Amino acid sequence: MDEDAFWQLIEDCKPAEPDPDADVLADTLTERLARSPLSQVIGFAEQLSWALYRLDRKEYGHDLGGDAFLYTRAAVVAAGRTEFDSVLRDPVAFTPYATDLIWAESLLYTPDRAYERITGEEWDRDTRYSYESCSNTEGWADSPTGPADGGELQRR
Repeated sequence: MDEDAFWQLIEDCKPAEPDPDADVLADTLTERLARSPLSQVIGFAEQLSWALYRLDRKEYGHDLGGDAFLYTRAAVVAAGRTEFDSVLRDPVAFTPYATDLIWAESLLYTPDRAYERITGEEWDRDTRYSYESCSNTEGWADSPTGPADGGELQRR
């Protein structure tokens, strides 16, 4: 799955009604991916981790704890490509996610749930990029501590 296909899938699955925690989006994505070839699920996981990794930077997360920072980054992705690109261009666009604690934690589990539905097994996912807070060392290069609680440096 390339980046364009990833963002198109997000757009296709976004509900018309408000979805404050992105739970409807995550459920719809899981359903769609579970009916796809396993390669699509793996591609989705790679693109999701890449998008979250790109937002893992000090200018976005310096005042947030590791989990809060991860879930707010997921909310930016759940908002779609236009919002994601806007945040990448201007970190001020991330402010509402951080101050209002807009989260989309359920989006993180979408590829794992789809994988399990296809294979009947849990997925020991290991994507090229970790989406855990502070894993983008270049994005935190000038920050001695990372997010407020030190973040998590686990590989996913």
